[in-house]
Amino acid sequence: MKYLILIFLFCSALTAASAQTQSEMNQEADLNYKKADKALNATYQRVLKEHASDKLFIKNLKNTQRIWIQFRDAEMLTKYPLTQANAYGSAHPMCWSLYLTELTNERNEKLKVWLTEFEEGDVCDGSFGKSR
Repeated sequence: MKYLILIFLFCSALTAASAQTQSEMNQEADLNYKKADKALNATYQRVLKEHASDKLFIKNLKNTQRIWIQFRDAEMLTKYPLTQANAYGSAHPMCWSLYLTELTNERNEKLKVWLTEFEEGDVCDGSFGKSR
């Protein structure tokens, strides 16, 4: 019995040591969003650089990115209306950052298409990537 109590106490101590407070989880989610945003911006800059000679593409890409930011912000407010922030409690900042990270990662993947090499001949590639 003594050993069972010691094992229980040891396991409880390990669990408590690895537990995070809500504030820590909020900060971690925000940090993950910042990393995703940094990756998105790096991809965007690479696309701009690699397609710099195509002025029409660059103009359209910049316009699309501006519209995507508006969409992202509207999507965030649709999912988490600011008037209801208190309804989500202390987890609200974490939930906000998690969804923002998801949207940002999705956009990053969309932009990477213009950095991918495609075989010539697919007439539906449009401006995606670059031909080999």
